[in-house]
Amino acid sequence: MIGKLSGTVLQKNPPEVLVACQGVGYEVQVSMGTFYNLGELGSTVHLWTHLVVREDAHVLFGFATQEERAAFRELIKVSGVGPRTALSLLSGMSVADLTHAVATQESGRMQKVPGIGKKTAERLLLELRGKLGDALPGAPSTQASGVTADIVQALLALGYNEREASAAVQRLPAEVSVSDGIKQALQALAR
Repeated sequence: MIGKLSGTVLQKNPPEVLVACQGVGYEVQVSMGTFYNLGELGSTVHLWTHLVVREDAHVLFGFATQEERAAFRELIKVSGVGPRTALSLLSGMSVADLTHAVATQESGRMQKVPGIGKKTAERLLLELRGKLGDALPGAPSTQASGVTADIVQALLALGYNEREASAAVQRLPAEVSVSDGIKQALQALAR
């Protein structure tokens, strides 16, 4: 319904900002990353928005980039993750960090965000796998991130740590298959 706001910042009370647009003030919930990049009171702001309609309220969420909004929309599709939890997750980690955590199936990074426990992190990884890359413009393709995650998982199963596995995967060609990627990664790690 409301896709974008352009206006003047009237108030800033984390995580809420009041944006004046053509004489109307909109209360917008924003992630902390967006909040810190808004500028001073009275400055002009452009926010991509998502409107959540509930029985008792209409809540407008705002994002500095389309990528952040796309990630938010994918997060709220996950069972048990509401808009507040999704906003908290985007406040605790960048979209790039979230995409990387999903691609490498790294739940530990998500668990550092307040309100995200082990079960929620694992559910997020499971349900977002293969979806987050498609939702984010400029992110690696689903096939590439799925292949990368499979290669990393294979290396972890073989006893390599997360850092070694991630470094080995970074050196692989973009369109490598899982089996060839594992072979090439093992050769790189053996050097």
